Amino acid sequence: MIDLLANPDIEKELGKRLKNRRLDLNLSQMEVAERSGLSRRTITAIEHGEGSTLSTLIALLRALNALNTLEQFLPNPGISPMKMLKLQEEPRKYSTKLRKPSSTAWKWGDER
Repeated sequence: MIDLLANPDIEKELGKRLKNRRLDLNLSQMEVAERSGLSRRTITAIEHGEGSTLSTLIALLRALNALNTLEQFLPNPGISPMKMLKLQEEPRKYSTKLRKPSSTAWKWGDER
């Protein structure tokens, strides 16, 4: 449903959800501001959907003990199948040297 909203509407929705999280934790805006190192005005602005930087959002999520929601939002993709195959290959045991071209022409053993 959120994918049908315009960006400003998504910001307002995120602000509402952050505010609900704060209220669920029984924290005032001032307490969240102190925990996050942000101003109370910044907390108010975010809760009203007035935008924020990623750094501010991270600080706010940390203050609300919700930083783990980023793992659900953008999970680590892990190792790709191709990388997994390369990791399973047997490691090289020897180095290879460049061969110098022979100065004489190659001959069969029965030639003179």
